[in-house]
Amino acid sequence: MRLFSLIRLYGIAILFAVLLTPLFADKDKTPITDDTIVDQVRVKIADDSEVGGQPIQVDAHNGVVVLTGKVTNDKLKSKVEKLAKKVKGVTGVDDRLVISPE
Repeated sequence: MRLFSLIRLYGIAILFAVLLTPLFADKDKTPITDDTIVDQVRVKIADDSEVGGQPIQVDAHNGVVVLTGKVTNDKLKSKVEKLAKKVKGVTGVDDRLVISPE
């Protein structure tokens, strides 16, 4: 009889733990601001050996990154866009980069 009560108590505890976990998990999530996104995209671009020296401006509006400036070829243009998309919080990329061999 005592074993049955103990099993029942453990079952109730596990049930509460499973039901309450999502409530506490959401409190730790802080929204990612556009400023944070811009900073992280700039860091990714600067840290990349191929695109780090390109004159690229980064802005963000509601998670959408806007890239402007010049790159020397289409490969670099695509790479910059991919780097921006990898940043947490980015919901889209508006690639306005211009290809200019200079």
